[in-house]
Formats: sequence, structure tokens, C-alpha cells
Amino acid sequence: MAPLYPISSLFPVFLITSYLMCNMAGKLLLPNEIFSLDISTKLHNDHYNIKSASIDYGNLIQEIPTSVFHPSSIDDIINLIKFSNNCSTPFTIAAKGRGHSVRGQAMARDGVVVEMTALSKNGSGIRVSWNPSLGYYADVGGEQLWIDVLHATLEHGLAPMSWTDYLYLTVGGTLSNGGISGQSFLYGPQISNVLELDVITGKGDLMTCSKHVNSELFYAVLGGLGQFGIITRARIILQKAPTRAKWVRLIYSDFATFTRDQEHLISTDGPNYVEGSLITRHSLLNNWRSSFYSPSHQSKINSLLRNKNGLLYTIEVIKYYDNNSVGTIDQEVELLLKELSYIPGHMFKKDVSFVDFLSRVKSTDDINSNSGGHEEFHPWLNLFVPKSRIMDFNAAVFLDMIRDDHNHTSSLILFYPLNRKRWDDRMSAVIPNEDIFYTLGLLHSSTSLTETETFDKLNNKILQFCEKAGIKIKQYLPHYKFKEDWMKHYGSKWNTFQERKRKFDPRMILSPGQRIFSNSDV
Repeated sequence: MAPLYPISSLFPVFLITSYLMCNMAGKLLLPNEIFSLDISTKLHNDHYNIKSASIDYGNLIQEIPTSVFHPSSIDDIINLIKFSNNCSTPFTIAAKGRGHSVRGQAMARDGVVVEMTALSKNGSGIRVSWNPSLGYYADVGGEQLWIDVLHATLEHGLAPMSWTDYLYLTVGGTLSNGGISGQSFLYGPQISNVLELDVITGKGDLMTCSKHVNSELFYAVLGGLGQFGIITRARIILQKAPTRAKWVRLIYSDFATFTRDQEHLISTDGPNYVEGSLITRHSLLNNWRSSFYSPSHQSKINSLLRNKNGLLYTIEVIKYYDNNSVGTIDQEVELLLKELSYIPGHMFKKDVSFVDFLSRVKSTDDINSNSGGHEEFHPWLNLFVPKSRIMDFNAAVFLDMIRDDHNHTSSLILFYPLNRKRWDDRMSAVIPNEDIFYTLGLLHSSTSLTETETFDKLNNKILQFCEKAGIKIKQYLPHYKFKEDWMKHYGSKWNTFQERKRKFDPRMILSPGQRIFSNSDV
């Protein structure tokens, strides 16, 4: 199998002449007829738009589109897709939210990138409602950011049930992938908390779908990587919002104990959030994901790290509360932690507002400002690892590859369990076939090409180990070069996935950056 992240193909030279060619080529690469339509004024191929649509958060791959489309209404997107369908040779279209993918998934080489955030003024917005059979819910535009959904629903004392750790992402973007974090063990991913969708299919049809109406499209789109349609509205389940959070971090030196305690926590009704992570000798204890430890706590942990051969594990546990439970919350947390076997004296606590906890990871604009003006690359690797093989994974990956790699820098490494029962197998998203599986987030950041290539080699080494050891991982936010790898990724779901593509996007217009239905030299 070819390497999944071919180093030689990353970072093509992005010359200024490329921009000039794009500005010159806009009317040549798109059929002339499009420029007689009203939507033509919303096609942009200036330097700024082309550049912003040619890169993403990963900053690893650059794909130059013909134009960037700024819709002012959902009808604009419908008309664009229908026009492409009516062309003898259709052009490809990719919906781009915040561009937080890391391998070019929201790009469209020689096609059109739809800037979904342009809909924020005239899209579906955010509207909170109540229904006797559905309870409270929010109808949310696919272009809306989760941080805005949080603030809008809190005005009603409500909030969605499932979140991502980072809230500056669009609703349509996360629902096209899954949307996971430390709440997912309890409520499932974000795709498990949707009642209804409005979707523009690859044929340009605007369809409302749910579990009971146009259900095939509903299940296809959730976790469907944008292959079947563009989400323009999602009906999100809401619940009563807490006001505060007891935030606890526990330190471990033994992997078996660390995972056993995580699995114990997700089997109880007590915690609202559980995530595990690794601390290596290179780790920044206070990092872009959150600032938690005091200077004295950092000193204590670093001392322990030196005595434990350079690798520790930590569990993050959160218990929400409000005015009704303020008198009992400390006892509830104490009872929650009673059965756990963390290292004595290495429990650290904070008490923060619900909003402060959920929005602890700041906007990437703030994150990138900490890079000292250097260009940042993010060669991330996200995997789902079956529980039955986590001991093998720890021995080969965490101990041999990561702990003992003296060139390894301060990457954030998440590792925590999820419950299969919280996922719906009818959806396009794929997970390991075990009741409990772990998610690995290997969140590298670098400021040099050499360092980025080193991280990519580590990623490939991990993937190759899993392949040789027969560990049936699944990539989350997947990236593959060849169709055969996608077929293996989807396994028994592949035929269904392919049939849905033929039904909802028969001319293969949508989301070319995923590279699922054609081989790519990128």
C-alpha cells in the first residue's frame, strides 16, 4: 500500500504567477454561459479569495480552484450545482466552512469552492423552538459556528448535548465528519444528536430529511464527508444548560490503570465529560487547548515525569452543576473519583463556568498568533483504535515510537474511549466493530518543512504498524490517496456508500478534495 501521506507531494511551490493564472483563467475554466447568470457576480478569483480557498488549517496541501463562490442565499448554491450538472463536463464544487481540515478535504482543484460562512447574514441563522413530541431544539444554519450556537441557545437556558473541543467550526462541517469530544461517550457524536436536515444534493435538489423522511439521504449525509450534499440547516437536540463545571485532572503512570479508570468512568452516570491524554518529556502542560495547571502543579508533574521514564497519562473529568446542585457538587465529585487509582497527590481541580469550559480552546486566530509569526503546519493523525488492541498500541506506539523519540516535540496527544452504542451504523461514519474503542488525536504542530516531514514519517510508521499487526483501526477525518484504501476504510459499508453517491451526486461533483472516487497525485 502506498504511503498515505506522501512527503514529496506536500508543499508544492505556490508562485505568485499561480494567482495571476487563476485570475486570467476564471472565465476560461468555467463555461462561458455561467457569466450570463445572476450568480456570476458572486464568483471571485482575486488573489485573496484564491489563496484562502487553496489552503486549510493543516497548511500541507495547496489546491488552486478556478473561483470562490460567495452565496448570499441557499438558492445561489442550488443554482450553482444545477448549472454544473447541466454542463457537458461538470466542474467540481467543495463546500468550505472554517477550513479546519488538514489534508485538503475542503478544496476543489480547478473547481469552485463555496464559502459557506458568506451565508451568515442570509442563511438559516439560529432559532430555538419547543415541540411536545420533540422537546427543545434549535434550527441552525449549516454555516453557523458552534460557538455562536452555544451563546444563542444559552439565552434560553439551553444548550446542545454533544460538542467538539474546538467550537469555531461550522455546524455543517462537523456533521459531515462526526463531531466528537469528551461528551461523546455519554451522548454520542454530534451526528447522533440531529433530528432533521436541509440538504442540497449533488443534483441541486433541496431536500428536507430525517429518520422518517428521505431517511437514506439523512443517514448518508451524517458523517458522509460532503459526498452527497451540502448541509444548509440542522435541527439540533437541546437540553437544560448547566451553569458551572468542576474540572478535574488525574495523573497516571500505568497505562492499564489509566484505561481501566477511563472505562469505569464512561460506564457510570456520573461524569459529563471524560478525555484522556499523554504527557511526554516534551509536552507543554499548559498548551493551546487549555491553560489549567498552576506553576507549582507544573513543577510537581515535571518532577514525577522525570521519575517515570518520561511518560505519564492524564484523565480529564468534568462534572456540570447549577444552583440547584451547588450544595452537593463536591460530594458528587468525591464519590465519582472514589474508585479511581490515580497517583496519590496528583489530582488537580478547577471550578469554572460552563461557557468558559466549553470555549477553553480559543479561535485559531489566537492560537496561530502564538507561533511567533512563523507559518504553522498541522500534520495531524486521528484514529479510532479497538479496545482489544490498546495494550499492543501502547507498547508499540506510545512507549517505543513516541516516548523514546528524542526528536519528538510538544505535540498534544489525546487518547480516550467511546461507546459504540452511541453511534448509528446506518450513518456513513465508520468506527471499529467493538463495543468500546479509543480515539487517538495526534495533534502535531510545526513551523518548518523538516519537522513536518518528521511528523509525517511518524504518522506513516504508526499506520504501517497497525497494518502489520492486524489492528483494525479506522481513521477519523480520513485521508487516503487511492480508491482501494477508501474501499478498505468503509469495508462492508462501501457498496452502500457508492450506491448513495450514484443516487445523490451521480456526476461526482461534490467534495473532490476527499479523493474518494478518483485517484489523485496529491
